[in-house]
Amino acid sequence: MKKKYIFLSVMLLLLFVFASSTVFAQTYYFQVLSETVHVYWENDGTLNLKYEYIFKNDTSASPIDFVDIGFPNGNYSLSNVSATIDGKKITDISRSPYVTYGVALGLGNNAIGAGQMGTVEMTVTGITKVLYEDNHDSNYTSAVFAPNYFGNEYVHGTTDITVYYHFPNGLNSEEPRYHASPSGFNEPPDAMFDSDGRIVYTWRNQSGYIYSYYLFGSSFPKNYVPASSIETPSIWQRLGIDPDTIITFGVCGIFAVFFIGIPILSIKQAQKRKLKYLPPKAVLAGHGIKRGLTAVEAAILMQESLDKVMTMILFSAVKKNAVTVLSEDPLKLEAISPLPEGLREYEKEFIEAFDGTTDSQRKAKLQVMTTSLIRSVTKKMKGFSYQETKDYYKALVEKAWNKVESADSPEVKSDIYDKALEWTMLDKDYQDRTTRTFSTGPVFQPIWWSRYSPSYRSTLSNIGSSNNKSVSTPSTPKMSSTSSAGNVLPGATFAATITNSVQNFSQKAIGNISTFTSGVTNKTNPVPKSSSSGGSYRSGGGGSSCACACACAGCACACAGGGR
Repeated sequence: MKKKYIFLSVMLLLLFVFASSTVFAQTYYFQVLSETVHVYWENDGTLNLKYEYIFKNDTSASPIDFVDIGFPNGNYSLSNVSATIDGKKITDISRSPYVTYGVALGLGNNAIGAGQMGTVEMTVTGITKVLYEDNHDSNYTSAVFAPNYFGNEYVHGTTDITVYYHFPNGLNSEEPRYHASPSGFNEPPDAMFDSDGRIVYTWRNQSGYIYSYYLFGSSFPKNYVPASSIETPSIWQRLGIDPDTIITFGVCGIFAVFFIGIPILSIKQAQKRKLKYLPPKAVLAGHGIKRGLTAVEAAILMQESLDKVMTMILFSAVKKNAVTVLSEDPLKLEAISPLPEGLREYEKEFIEAFDGTTDSQRKAKLQVMTTSLIRSVTKKMKGFSYQETKDYYKALVEKAWNKVESADSPEVKSDIYDKALEWTMLDKDYQDRTTRTFSTGPVFQPIWWSRYSPSYRSTLSNIGSSNNKSVSTPSTPKMSSTSSAGNVLPGATFAATITNSVQNFSQKAIGNISTFTSGVTNKTNPVPKSSSSGGSYRSGGGGSSCACACACAGCACACAGGGR
């Protein structure tokens, strides 16, 4: 009996120790307040990475004594890895047992205790085999990267995530091309020069998730790196498949992900970015605002829909007494000879596109005109801040609307709106705002209205010829110099005409706006989609594995890791 009790006691003790050790091993729980990643694409074709994490450990959690960081592949040397914790050198750096490719940073006596915060920085240089052929442009190489992430069973909350892409030395601002941004990150990326004169693209999401897989991509000309550094993808990489994952995921899983999921995602990404016709510009930080842009040029800077841009040019040409709208459906214009002085180059090309051309010829000429306009704006923005300039013109738009809305009489309101028409169209809610502003009361028609509206000209003609009676409007205040004497229109009718103008232009002049814009984007911002190449890289963190499959050209995917 005594031996039985001893046996049971030993078994209970072992069970307690096992259970306790299991509990203690599962008490990692923390926040990552920020993740900053500098990705350096070097002229020798290698990749350097610099990570900075700010951790906040939970009050009831175990100390964060190890941090695992995944790398794109295993082509690196441990001697090229260095790290610090709160500025103190980390000496315990080894290959991680939890990520397929990566390192374990042992924090030792500087472990981040319960309720404490800590900053971990890590740098690795000389990672090779990270660039791949670009399957959309034989003169370009594709550089794609996914930052390290942590298992969602160990982290909570949101993270301020910033990724900097430093391009090889020597690139000019016209050469890099960005791929579609991950959800939640800015597109296009911000662009500038770093302290070494290298072009830098920046993506940021202040409310990102550190356990999520975010893929960033760009392409640049091959001639800036050795040809030997550009990898030729295998058939498995072109399919986005790592043979080692086939058993793990199963044939059905592979089929679902690579033959259903990725094509659907690719289609969605293609639809998203083909309307992004303005390339990100590398500009010197601190050069401030580019003033003096026209409303049309500001619309290009803000990447407004091109049918809206076209309508703004049409209004501008009509207001300058350069064209008359002969018919609305189909849209036909007649240039007024001689053309007035002071027309912008894009206005002249716009008018020329409607001069005796077929539908296909007109669309082609409008695409050429738009391409030239975008490149002109891009050139004007060189050396100026993209974001500051956008904010400046948004403020101008709001100021224009405030003047219209605060006008104390229909006459003054009509006059101000006429002068600021193109600027008011840049407001994201201009349709609703126009409808609200002019829904009641009369609108005094501008002097150019008869050149814009064939139906209005017809009405005037019929009234004027009826019994040779003169046309007048009783109780009409004295008109400003920009208005047609005595002619008023119900506000709701006027607002509907203005707000429908963009849709009408698209339907009657250029057809499908997505197709039209795509033709422009292919020339002004021909960013290739991530090629269907790249490896599949597995990684894990905190004792549980995860997988990241990269189906993209130049897929340098680093993923997973985290306190164990």
